[in-house]
Amino acid sequence: MNKHSFLAFDIGASSGRAMLGTLANDKLELTEVHRFVNQMQLINGHYFWNIFSLFNELKTGLKKCIREFGIQPESIGIDTWGVDFVHLNKEGLILSLPFAYRDSRTNSSMEDLFQVIPQEEVYARTGIQFMQFNSLFQLFSMVKDQSSLLEITDTILFMPDALNYLFSGIKKSEFSIASTSQMIVPGTCKWNYELIEKAGIPTNILQKIILPGTILGDIQDEVANETGSKPVPVIAVAGHDTGSAIVSVPSTLNNFVYLSSGTWSIMGIESEHPIISEQTHQLNFTNEGGVEGTTRFLKNIMGMWLIQETQRIWADQGITYTWPGMVELASNSQPFKFLINPDDPMFLNPRDMTLAVRDFCYQTAQGTPQNHGELIRCIYDSLALKYRYTLEQIKEISNQPIEVIHIIGGGANNHFLNQLTSDATGLKVVAGPTEATAIGNILIQAKSLGYVDSVKEIRRIIAGSFELVQFIPSDELDWDSAYKRYLEIMV
Repeated sequence: MNKHSFLAFDIGASSGRAMLGTLANDKLELTEVHRFVNQMQLINGHYFWNIFSLFNELKTGLKKCIREFGIQPESIGIDTWGVDFVHLNKEGLILSLPFAYRDSRTNSSMEDLFQVIPQEEVYARTGIQFMQFNSLFQLFSMVKDQSSLLEITDTILFMPDALNYLFSGIKKSEFSIASTSQMIVPGTCKWNYELIEKAGIPTNILQKIILPGTILGDIQDEVANETGSKPVPVIAVAGHDTGSAIVSVPSTLNNFVYLSSGTWSIMGIESEHPIISEQTHQLNFTNEGGVEGTTRFLKNIMGMWLIQETQRIWADQGITYTWPGMVELASNSQPFKFLINPDDPMFLNPRDMTLAVRDFCYQTAQGTPQNHGELIRCIYDSLALKYRYTLEQIKEISNQPIEVIHIIGGGANNHFLNQLTSDATGLKVVAGPTEATAIGNILIQAKSLGYVDSVKEIRRIIAGSFELVQFIPSDELDWDSAYKRYLEIMV
C-alpha cells in the first residue's frame, strides 16, 4: 500500500488539535501538527465560542502541515462537541458568536417546552437523552425569548458543519452531529419537522442531512492561497467527536461497552437500530447517529470535567497540580469516604467546582472533604460507580452480553481511573487508543477516498497500530457496599 496522508481537526471544549494521519501497509501513524486552546468566552453575561478564532487555528494547522512538516494531506475532516450551532444570514455571513452549551439561558427551557409538547412525546419522537442544552431546547429558548437573532437567521449549522462551510463554502448538516440536536427522526437522515414546528422553531433554517463520509467539495481558493494547500476535498466525517471516536474501538466483536473518556464520559453500545421504549425514556438514554447506519445507544456522564475544573480552581488559587500529582493524592486517600452523583445539575457549570462537591457531600449528610486528596478521590470513586450504574442499565435494556469495556480517548491514559472502573464493574477494561477521535476522523476520510473498505477494516488497522493496555478486576476493596451507598445518594 502506498502512503496516504489525511489531516484531522479535532476540537473539544477545552482544546483543539490538527492531527496528521499517514496510512501505509495497514498501519496508521499519527503526528500532532498543531495544538491550540479553546474555551468559552463570557460576554455580557452569556457564554460563547469564538468561531472565527477556531477557523484561524484550523487554517494554521493546515499551513503548518504543508510548510513545516512538508506534507500535503489528501483531504481534511473536522469533528467537535455536539449540540451547539452557528447562525448565518441569507448572504451566508455569520451573524454572531455561537452560544456555548453551558450558558444559563436554557436553565428552564426543558420544563418550558414540556408545557407545549409532553415530555413523553418528545422522547418518543427523538429517542434522545434529555439535557437542557440540547439544540432543541437552545432554539426553543430563543423562540420563547422572541430572539431578534433568530428572526434574522436564514441558516443554522452545527459547529463542525459551520467550519466545513468556512473551508468549502458548502452548507450541509452531517448525520452524527445533527442527531445530537434532539430534532431528527431516530436512525434516519430526516428532520422531525412536526416536532420542530410544534416547538415554534422555523424549519427553513435547517439544512439537508448527509451521511458521515460524504465528500463536500474542495477547500475554497482563498483558503488554499492562505495556507499554501492544493484544492483538497473537505470530507464530512462523523462530525460529532464521539461518533468519530467510536469508530476507533479496536474490536471486531459485539460483546463490548465503549467508554469515550474525556471532558464528558460517554458510555454505550453500538446498535443496528435505535432502542426507544418507556424504559429507555425513564432511564434517559440517547440514540445518536453513527457510521455505516449504526446507532450509538449511550448515556452522557459528566466525566473528567469535574477533575478539570477542580484543577483550574486550585490553579487560580496558586496551587498547580499535574494530572499524575492529582492521581497520587487520590490514591493515598481513603476510598469511598465521600461520594457524589457526577450528573447532578449543580456540577454542570458551577463557579467553583470544589465548593460544589463539598456542598453535595454536606447536603447528603456525608460531611465534607477536608483536603484536596479526599476531594479528588471522591470524584474518581464516584465516576467509577456511575460507570457501574450505567453499565447495569445497558445490560438490562439491551440483553446484550457484555464481556469487556473499551476505554478510548484521553481518559485511556488515566490508569488509576481505568483500574477503578474495572474493579467497580467486575469487567476487563481495555484502554486505548488515546487519540480515538482523531483516528476515527482520519480513517473515515481514508474510507471516503477508497483506501479502506469498512469500519471492520478500520478497527483491524487500529488494533494493529496502537498499544492497548488491559486492566483486570481486583477484589481489594468492597465495591458492592460502596455501590449500595452510591445508590442511596442517587435517590
